[in-house]
Amino acid sequence: MLLAQTVYGQGIIGSWKGLLDVGAVKLNIVFHFQNEDNGSVTCKLDSPDQGVKGITANVIHISSDSVKVSIPLLGVSYGGHLSDDIIKGVFSQAGYDFTLDLKKGNYMSDRPQTPVSPYPYKTEEISFVNQEDNAVLAGTLTYPVGYDESAAKGSVPVVLMVTGSGLQNRDEEVFDHKPFLVIADYLARNGIASLRYDDRSFGKSTGNASTATTKTFMSDAKNGIDYLKSMDKFGKIGVLGHSEGGTIAFMLGAEKHADFIISMAGAAVRGDKILVEQNRIALMYAGMSASDVQAYCAALEKICEYKSNNGGLTDAGAFEKIIRDNASDISEEAKENLKKVMNMDNPWMDYFVSYDPASDIKRVTCPVFALNGSLDTQVVAAQNLPVIRKLLPAHKFNAIKEYPGLNHLFQHAVTGNLTEYNKISETMSEEVLKDIVGWIKSLE
Repeated sequence: MLLAQTVYGQGIIGSWKGLLDVGAVKLNIVFHFQNEDNGSVTCKLDSPDQGVKGITANVIHISSDSVKVSIPLLGVSYGGHLSDDIIKGVFSQAGYDFTLDLKKGNYMSDRPQTPVSPYPYKTEEISFVNQEDNAVLAGTLTYPVGYDESAAKGSVPVVLMVTGSGLQNRDEEVFDHKPFLVIADYLARNGIASLRYDDRSFGKSTGNASTATTKTFMSDAKNGIDYLKSMDKFGKIGVLGHSEGGTIAFMLGAEKHADFIISMAGAAVRGDKILVEQNRIALMYAGMSASDVQAYCAALEKICEYKSNNGGLTDAGAFEKIIRDNASDISEEAKENLKKVMNMDNPWMDYFVSYDPASDIKRVTCPVFALNGSLDTQVVAAQNLPVIRKLLPAHKFNAIKEYPGLNHLFQHAVTGNLTEYNKISETMSEEVLKDIVGWIKSLE
C-alpha cells in the first residue's frame, strides 16, 4: 500500500506554490511533497509571508493526479486535482473554503542584498562553550577581504553579533531576510571581521533555552567575546546587538567586556514599558478604538507590575480586580488575551518585564553607537533614544542616531508595522551599513 502511494503520487512529488486569497490579505503558500525510504509520501507546508516553514501535513490521499492533506495544528485541509500542470484545489480552515491553485516550484523571495557564494573573503565554522552550563554555541567567523594573520594581528577589529528576542539562527533570519549575514558581508568587504552564532538550542547550537532569560543570552555572548580574545587574531573586539541583542550590548559594555558596542534598536526602558507600547501600536493598527486601546494597555501595565512584584506568580482574584478597575468594557476576546499574559509561565518574559537597562547604560564607558528607526514599532525610537542620550556617560566617540523612515529591521518602510517586513525586498538600509563601518573605523 505504501509503495503504491509513492508510485501513484509521482506526478505530485516536489514543491507546489500558490497565492491564497482570503479577502483581507493574500498569502503565498507552498506544499513540499517528498518520497521517504519506507515508501510513504510526506508533506510540509510553508507560509512565507507569515515567516512559517516546515509545518507537518498528513497525506490522506495522493495519486498521479490528485492529493488531499490535513494539517491538524492549523485546523487546515487541502485537496486538489492536477490538470494542465496546475493543481486546482480548495483550502479549508475554520469552516471557510478558499480556492487555491498550485503551480510546480518553490517560493522565491526577492532579497537582493543577500550575498551569494563564492565570497571574496574567508569564513570559518567555529564553536565556543558557555562555561556556566556547557552550552555549545555554533557560528561563523568571517574574516575581512585579504586578511593576513601575520600582518593583521592586533589591528583588525572584530564584531560579535547578538540576535534579538526569540530563538534565531546566526543570520538572524526572518521572512527570508538575513540581516546578520548582510552585515557580516558588508563588514568583511570593508576590513572588519565578525562572529555570528546560532542562539542556544537553535540551529547547530546546544543548551537549554526553556529557562533562559536575557541574562542567559548575555552570558552566551560574553563567552563569545572570550573566545575571540583567546584566538589572539584581532584588535578591538566589539558587540553589535539588535533589539534584545542591543540591550545585551549595553549589559556587556557595563561589565567592560567589550571595547565598543553598537546597539541597534536596543531598549533603554524597562521591559514592561516596551511591551505596553508594542501592544498600543499593534492594537491601533488592528483598528481597536482609542478608548479600548487605552484600557487594554492600562490593564496590561498592571498585570506586568503584578507579575514583576510577585516573582511571576499569578492570582485569579488579582486578575479580576485589574480588569474590573482598568478594562471592564473591553471585548471578552481582549480580556482572554490579557488572561493569557497573566497566566504565562515564562522565565524569559518574567525577566524581560522587570529588567531596567538604565542601571547598565549608566555604567558603559566604552564607545557606543546607538541607532534606531523612526518607524520602529517594536522598540520605539522616541521612547528609548532620549533615555540613552540622558543616561550614557560622555565619550568623544559616542553616536546616537535616529533614521527617518526606517523600521525595526532598519528597512525603508511606510508604516513600520510588522506586516511590512516580508513585503520589503531591502534587508537593511545601505546608509546604516555605511554608518556602522564608518563609525568602527573612526575608533582606530
